[in-house]
Amino acid sequence: MQPRNSRLNSSALRGAVDLAAVKAAGEAAQKAEQARAERARQNAAAEAAGIAPQGAAYQLVIDVTEETFETEVVQRSTEVPVVIDFWAEWCGPCKQLSPILERLAEEYAGRIVLAKIDVDANQLIAQQFGIQGIPAVMAVVAGQLVPLFQGAENEANVRKVLDQLIAVAEQRFGIVGTAAAPDGEAPAAPHRPEDPALAAAHDALDRGDLGGAVQAYQNVLVDQPGNIEAKLGLAQAQLLQRVESLDPQQVRAAAAADPKDVAAQLDAADLDLVGGHVEDAFGRLVDTVGRTFGEDRDTARLRLLELFEVIGTDDPRVTKARSALARVLF
Repeated sequence: MQPRNSRLNSSALRGAVDLAAVKAAGEAAQKAEQARAERARQNAAAEAAGIAPQGAAYQLVIDVTEETFETEVVQRSTEVPVVIDFWAEWCGPCKQLSPILERLAEEYAGRIVLAKIDVDANQLIAQQFGIQGIPAVMAVVAGQLVPLFQGAENEANVRKVLDQLIAVAEQRFGIVGTAAAPDGEAPAAPHRPEDPALAAAHDALDRGDLGGAVQAYQNVLVDQPGNIEAKLGLAQAQLLQRVESLDPQQVRAAAAADPKDVAAQLDAADLDLVGGHVEDAFGRLVDTVGRTFGEDRDTARLRLLELFEVIGTDDPRVTKARSALARVLF
């Protein structure tokens, strides 16, 4: 999104970054706690009225349609990672993969929920997700899309992917799946008070005070070098700082005119990323690394690593780009 003067500003960019998860982690955890508190209140009221508590609120394997997608997938993803199985009755490999996913969803006992979507009956959803072949498996965590894999996989590989997804949900978003538990009760998640320093950094980013946000995130990282949310916030704030004064037309013209102009390629990659064209941004910088040497090559490589941080190093597109980078470097 661009304002009328065709220059980019921070407020526009925050809406354009495709994985703007800086505040999503705190918001998701807050929503999850609110939902758990509401269930606890309802159960307490039921007990007072002499009615058995409702126990686990969700089934672990559900069929989802276009009408129920918002509630069953997007809203539910604020409490538990929702794995989506795109399938069709005529699809042979789907008949191999779906039972594995269903069995693991039951085995994980509430750490994930499996949403099954028939692509023939729900073509609009399939189009919106860009499904080009099935089976295809994706996930939604705190409203954020996480592509997982396409095609049939064996149980061992599926288990590894789900373990990684659960770890990401807990580490990046503070979401611990509580859809169900063996005793039928949803376990209470530990209270996670928000770090005041991190909250100040988020607030600065929201106000468009990019310099203040950068400094605030850096302050958090001095005390907590491993804070993933602060690393992500810093990377995004620095990206927004770099592009807010750029003229997109001039940048793209310069990049197209001279593929060896490293500065122009860096600026164009930044614009690609904030516009949601993640793979284009990564591909541009990988190509730049491949055609340059010495200091120019190192500059392009370091910028690519910075953009990895913006998206999140666990994203499949980052994994793919890392492999491409390794090929051109070695």
